[in-house]
Amino acid sequence: MVEEDTRMHTQPDAYDASQIQVLEGLEAVRKRPGMYIGATSAQGLHHLVWEIVDNGIDEALAGFADHITVTVEQDNSITVTDNGRGIPTDTQKKTGKSALETVFTILHAGGKFGGGGYKVSGGLHGVGASVVNALSTFLDVTVVRDGQAYSMKFARGHVVQEMQVTTAEGQDISRGTIVHFLPDPDIFRETTEFDIKTLTNRVRELAFLNKGLRISITDRRPAEPVVNSFHYEGGIKEYVEYLDVHKDVLFKDPVYVEGAENGIEVEVSLQYTDDYHINMMSFTNNIHTYEGGTHETGFKAALTRVINDYARKHGQLKENDEALTGEDVREGLTAIVSVKHPDPQFEGQTKTKLGNSDARTAVERTFSETFARFMMENPDVAKQIVEKGMLASQARKAAKRAREATRKKSGLEISNLPGKLADNTSKDPKISELFIVEGDSAGGSAKQGRERLTQAILPIRGKILNVEKASLDRILANDEIRSIFTAMGTGFGEDFDVEKANYHKFIIMTDADVDGAHIRTLLLTLIYRYMRPLLEAGYVYIAQPPLYQVRQGKFMQYIDSDEELATILPTLAASPKPVIQRYKGLGEMDAEQLWETTMDPNKRRLLRVEMDDAVQADLVFSMLMGDKVEPRREFIEENAQYAELDV
Repeated sequence: MVEEDTRMHTQPDAYDASQIQVLEGLEAVRKRPGMYIGATSAQGLHHLVWEIVDNGIDEALAGFADHITVTVEQDNSITVTDNGRGIPTDTQKKTGKSALETVFTILHAGGKFGGGGYKVSGGLHGVGASVVNALSTFLDVTVVRDGQAYSMKFARGHVVQEMQVTTAEGQDISRGTIVHFLPDPDIFRETTEFDIKTLTNRVRELAFLNKGLRISITDRRPAEPVVNSFHYEGGIKEYVEYLDVHKDVLFKDPVYVEGAENGIEVEVSLQYTDDYHINMMSFTNNIHTYEGGTHETGFKAALTRVINDYARKHGQLKENDEALTGEDVREGLTAIVSVKHPDPQFEGQTKTKLGNSDARTAVERTFSETFARFMMENPDVAKQIVEKGMLASQARKAAKRAREATRKKSGLEISNLPGKLADNTSKDPKISELFIVEGDSAGGSAKQGRERLTQAILPIRGKILNVEKASLDRILANDEIRSIFTAMGTGFGEDFDVEKANYHKFIIMTDADVDGAHIRTLLLTLIYRYMRPLLEAGYVYIAQPPLYQVRQGKFMQYIDSDEELATILPTLAASPKPVIQRYKGLGEMDAEQLWETTMDPNKRRLLRVEMDDAVQADLVFSMLMGDKVEPRREFIEENAQYAELDV
């Protein structure tokens, strides 16, 4: 030990000041981009756009801009324009450079960092224009102020053209800022291709969250440019109407509350529907706080208290009746809670949970008073809201007993699934896979062909209950659904805990026909509505069984589509005639075939189900699986041409 200790201290390459690396300017951003934009994936790529758009929204929040445009150019570069005051161009005393150059070349420079530029600022990280500049092959900026145009050009964060001053004649705007940049493929190696759906959905959301602001988006990459413009004078009230477009609502006009307390601006809008799901979203300074936080807590507390107080005051709840719970009064609720906070503090794993205690007080007080008045002024609607909560309470109590049956008593014990679940032998969820298999025949083949250490098989019979149209007690009374929850071990409802999942791969394996597609959709509806954390964790997959097997002599190949079959057949020899087997059902495959085509980890193809846009997913599930027929018929009429009929 002594020799080793001496030898360690006499090494020539001692750790001293010469080994401390100092990264100048924006070099740190290029060296560790993930620290500034989260990741260099598609998500990080699109984050660049929002950093620039947020600057325009800050101008709108301050009352100086009312129109922002986002353009995807033909070369996949981005142009963002706002008609605000324009970035200042005079000399910034601390840097000795123009404010324009300072904003684009120095980290954390701008009007958001205590300089008095903005009372409230959007954006999660506040890293802003300088980071976008550092991570772009080029960035050009033009500012129009007081009849003058000021322009600069940069390349990977470095100035390549000093600020030039010209007249404002010929510019696209009479005042404001134009930023044009191309993300650097050396940084974004996964992709530099912008997804117009991702951009459009966020632009629409930002327009909802900032009433009166018009945001336009143009995609110049197609032969015919695609232009969309979003402008909502009603703000989040119109957002709620948008979310409920395919649902039957208890009252037509959403409740809208607006107020301010201690510098915190509060907006809440809500509407009740006749379905059984809660669709609530919260935002802080335009940031979607997926994990909730204090503003959500304040809203929930106020909602529960006001409804219970009203119910008791008007005799719908008797003196000895149990109070309605938060879960009861939120059934069928669509709500948006949006706050603008001068100094938001975020916490949680993804930094999207608001932690400011004053936000709870502001929301609770602002919402309570207005919602209580709404209930008093609309007694018919108030009665419906209370009755819905009371029905939810009854269903909750009835479901409590059924819910207990969905919990495993210990380990791999499945007392209520005799002979149905063929569990795997490993107790490590990370390597465990649960196959939900359509039909007993396919289930039998899957059980015989599986890899017992890692693969569990749960056959289901026919089409499960459509949970979009069912109450909680009906859902948990359904044997097939209970089996799925029991096998997963995650619990149900507010007790759901993805950390308790027995399998980190939940694989839907259905027939490649219309009925199989319907069963798959029913399962996805169940997962989205009641097991959504599985989707968010990336645990949900769809198996891809082949459509055909082609044999000719010793040649054999599995084919996945009609197009692939049409390509393969002309390449085969003229004789003997190839034998083509069409697999209409998984049950037509024996255990060996099912293993080698669909279950073998070395050969199979799984599609992972992702939820990039929860809002659009909610709209689609409501439209396709809900009670309203008209939107579904319109969808079918518009998309019938793309259907592949199995006749």
